[in-house]
Amino acid sequence: MTKLALITGASRGLGAALAEALSDTHHIVAVARTVGGLEELDDRIQAKGGSATLAPLDVTNADAMATLCRSIYDRWGSLDLWVHAAVHAAPLTPAAHIDAKDMAKSVETNVTATATLITYVAPLLGTHGTAVFFEDSTANGKFFGSYGATKSAQITLAKCWQAETANSGPKVVIATPPPLPTATRARFFPGEDRAPLTSERDAAQSILKDIL
Repeated sequence: MTKLALITGASRGLGAALAEALSDTHHIVAVARTVGGLEELDDRIQAKGGSATLAPLDVTNADAMATLCRSIYDRWGSLDLWVHAAVHAAPLTPAAHIDAKDMAKSVETNVTATATLITYVAPLLGTHGTAVFFEDSTANGKFFGSYGATKSAQITLAKCWQAETANSGPKVVIATPPPLPTATRARFFPGEDRAPLTSERDAAQSILKDIL
């Protein structure tokens, strides 16, 4: 029986790389706002002989995500894996100049949506599934206030859930990927030499070795 993986933030970067890698063994439910990115992911998955269900949704839309999770339950009954790669990375700015709209969007996406999704996805994972979150080692430096504060809050939620389910499941994994040549990192570090950075594909393979 084919396993089922839900990937939130699946249209690009590490989320897309993980979705593609997992498609060898899982049917992928791919969630992202970018329709074009999802369609390109689907083409790559199909070329490998895998299959995906595309869900062009915003993770901050609680009603849409609730409907998706209900549909997953109605169609498949449960989830084997949830990979949460969706994140809002606000522009870098001094803490004294944080834009209120950027901060609100960061809280909405990185904290509120994550907390809401945990309540929706936990019943689908049951006691045997696995949830994966990603810590960002770059998010604590100067000018990272909006992103760093809300990313830290997201990981705190994941760590609390991890502690609470240590004996009962689901398994909660918090991975720390190496620096990756993503579009987000390019905005944070313009002009950086990208050659030494680990590819998203290699990072995905390394992460999956640890969680599967």
